[in-house]
Amino acid sequence: MPFVVTENCIKCKYTDCVEVCPVDCFHEGPNFLVIDPDECIDCTLCEPECPVNAIYPEDDVPAGQEGYAALNAELSKAWPVITTRKEPLPDAAEWDGKPDKLPFLER
Repeated sequence: MPFVVTENCIKCKYTDCVEVCPVDCFHEGPNFLVIDPDECIDCTLCEPECPVNAIYPEDDVPAGQEGYAALNAELSKAWPVITTRKEPLPDAAEWDGKPDKLPFLER
């Protein structure tokens, strides 16, 4: 069961999670991260590292965000792998916890 990056990562993009991933399954877009479900080994290391609680096991994705599993799979094929920590987006703290962020996703 792979892990999934969900809505709260949009416009935040903290990268604490990528440093602990042993298989480099994170991919970076302009304002969002995704996990490649084919590369994820379900090690659970990334989930507690996310400061905005945006990473969940696929079976525990919050209600209404189930589509993020498919979105992670799709975008991980198009976006480059990220393996090192970067600074979050400048206004990340302002976006943490805001609902309905999918329209703000930059591809």
